Amino acid sequence: MTKAPLRLLATGVVVALAVAACGGGGSKASAPGVTATTVTIGSHQPLTGVAAPGYSEIAPASNAYFKYINANGGINGRTINYTYLDDGYNPANTVTVVHKLVEQDKVFAIFNGLGTPTHQAVVSYLNQQKVPDLFVASGCLCWNQTTTDPETFGWQPDYTVEGKILGQYIAKNFPGKKVGIFAQNDDFGTNGIKGLEDEIPASSVVSTQRYDPTNIKITPQVQALQQSGAEIVVSFSVPAFTALLKLTSVALKFNPQLVVSNVGSDPITLSGLISSFSKGKAPGQALIQGIISDTYLAPPSDASNSWIQLFKKIHDKYIPKLPFDGNVEYGMAAAYTFAQALKAAGKNPTRASIVAAVEKGGFSGPGLVPFAFSSSSHSGYTGVQIAKIQGLVGVPVGTPLVTDDTPKGAITPYTTAEPAAPSNGIPSD
Repeated sequence: MTKAPLRLLATGVVVALAVAACGGGGSKASAPGVTATTVTIGSHQPLTGVAAPGYSEIAPASNAYFKYINANGGINGRTINYTYLDDGYNPANTVTVVHKLVEQDKVFAIFNGLGTPTHQAVVSYLNQQKVPDLFVASGCLCWNQTTTDPETFGWQPDYTVEGKILGQYIAKNFPGKKVGIFAQNDDFGTNGIKGLEDEIPASSVVSTQRYDPTNIKITPQVQALQQSGAEIVVSFSVPAFTALLKLTSVALKFNPQLVVSNVGSDPITLSGLISSFSKGKAPGQALIQGIISDTYLAPPSDASNSWIQLFKKIHDKYIPKLPFDGNVEYGMAAAYTFAQALKAAGKNPTRASIVAAVEKGGFSGPGLVPFAFSSSSHSGYTGVQIAKIQGLVGVPVGTPLVTDDTPKGAITPYTTAEPAAPSNGIPSD
């Protein structure tokens, strides 16, 4: 008499397991790096080496935002585990750590891998492995290759977009001035120069000098700029080389107007680097006054901005020993975009579903300008706003501007107000 009920019980267990396996029972392990309760992602970051000053704050800031999310229930019920490994801004190291993250740690995605030369060493590998390569921390045009690298997406404005807007500002505000260029000797510098020269007459550019990020001796390049008679020097440089450019110029009694790409112009970072490199002999804050740059996020000093209020709260709780500067804001803002993408990828995200979610677009957040994300564009933010360093703040000037990376593509004002941060600080449906 007991055999029939036992058979029914066994059948019920099989059915229940089958339902769970199909996703009908709730969250499940739907992809590498995804369990019913967690999502594990990874990154390569310059925690040491020439790019570490300032940039080493970015991943801890992203992780602080993820900790905040996790403390408030996660995304679709999953907490985010973020593993970031040091590559020292060395492409050979990048290859090693990214292979470890993918093959040993089984990460769901690579998030915000930092650096143009470093990430170029792994982008083909990630696409061959079909690992989502989300929101690279670099403005290289090379992240927007939807056919050859469909897994890869930029996040910040690309360097050509930035170069065009800086170039237009120089052409309008310094007509007839002699322009020199100081640029990193890779696609970072090349893409920035491409945009700059789209707006500045070729006759105005009197010298273009390149630096190798493994060689801190830049006196010959700065001397060449000085001898060319450059009155404006535009620098596509990481923070350490912006600081070296300024210190070397001071030593040579060369005082052009500096115009510096966003990635190399965080005021707090620059001030500290100048003081450190000079062993306290040069007044860091005084030497950076008046540098022209650009921004696509609100100034970290804007206490009235809802995003700054959110990020400052998270900073003070999770990473209070770090300065609250543009690098920390960058890390948290990029992490917010990842959280949006993960939310949009569905209750049981797959690698394909998160890529599709980003391509669908429609993300908003702390940016002053919109994203370009679509199936035909994997670029990030579409423009910048000019800023000038005053004190330890990059103060926005005028209106945010948007453009694209096509030659002579229009540069237009963007007047839509930045959306407010969600009340709980976490992306919603």
